[in-house]
Amino acid sequence: MPVLNSTKNLRIVEPPTATRTGVGVFEYTDHYSVFHYGRMPDPIPGKGEAICRMAAFNFRLLEEAGVRTHFRRHIAPNQIEFTLARLPDPADRPHSPAAGNYLLPLQVLFRNELPPGSSVHRRLAAGELTPDDLGLDAVPAVGQKLERPLIEYASTREDTNRFLTPSDAQYLSGLDDERFHALREITGKVNEVLTGHAAGLGLSHCDGKVEYLVTSDQELVLADSPGTPDESRLMFDGVHCGKQILRDWYVRSGLQIPTSRLIADGVPRSRWPKPTALPPEFLPVMTDLYRSLSETWTGERHWNAPDLPTATQAAASLISR
Repeated sequence: MPVLNSTKNLRIVEPPTATRTGVGVFEYTDHYSVFHYGRMPDPIPGKGEAICRMAAFNFRLLEEAGVRTHFRRHIAPNQIEFTLARLPDPADRPHSPAAGNYLLPLQVLFRNELPPGSSVHRRLAAGELTPDDLGLDAVPAVGQKLERPLIEYASTREDTNRFLTPSDAQYLSGLDDERFHALREITGKVNEVLTGHAAGLGLSHCDGKVEYLVTSDQELVLADSPGTPDESRLMFDGVHCGKQILRDWYVRSGLQIPTSRLIADGVPRSRWPKPTALPPEFLPVMTDLYRSLSETWTGERHWNAPDLPTATQAAASLISR
């Protein structure tokens, strides 16, 4: 079954209980999602396998660095078996690690740079965020690198994810002070490992997000697909290596789906306008981009994709016309 607003399908092999974790399998599809719309109309051939191989590589990389993850094994070409936790009832708050085996209803975001497309610029302009919140003396420039990573929190399992204060995030997660501090420390380690790997390949790991589950022994375990272009903003020579290119095309073409307004107005999803399809020339270019990024990131050659400079130049040309 598809995961809500996700590009992955979930198969439950063993359901979790309060005392025992389960087993699930993610199938990474060729779909992509922007604007919190859900799956957009154009699958990108090869994207799912490219993302899956990056995810499996990253889990191994992070495990070697001492980060406990929910990864169990890669089922080639585009599936991952993982430790499955329960989804808590949104009405059951606050949660408690003593309840055992639940996915935190929380995203932890880290930001190293503020490139074009970063929500920070929009939130600063709207007064939802101040430079002081970022540890800065003035409004940052587009593309500015931060002296130290910024950690933020957002809700999940809602129609539109909300940014949260640290205290609200801790309440929502149900973690005590020690575990909430550990959550931040582990996120910093994940960012350090992934950013270092990216830098060694000439890539900028601008920002990303991670999720966690709590096991029956009340330990935090990294979940989801960290460091992939579905969860991280990766750039090469100033060009986005993922769906930001498609998001930019919709915005520049005036075809963005105003999902936040539709939700605020109470419009049922069944009555939302259908997104315009991408121009057909986008699909092979985006296929090459995802495959090139995956091969560069993992060091594995599966498709003989163009090198990353060639793939990103072709992608940049899509929105410069």
